[in-house]
Amino acid sequence: MTVPTPPRIVRCPACGGASPYSEANPWRPFCCERCKNHDFGAWASESYRVADPATPGTDEGGRGESPPRH
Repeated sequence: MTVPTPPRIVRCPACGGASPYSEANPWRPFCCERCKNHDFGAWASESYRVADPATPGTDEGGRGESPPRH
């Protein structure tokens, strides 16, 4: 007979509350549907942004070298 292990408890990324990280929680890693929708809304409204590592004037290696002039 095996004893089931309790689900791992993680911090909800939206509210910081406790959230069970298991298949029983359909909103994981969020604690509830409200927190999941709040996070999705922030992405949809572009409140969250991923930085572009390439800046103008740099080559693909990111060393800041300009292309050769002919």
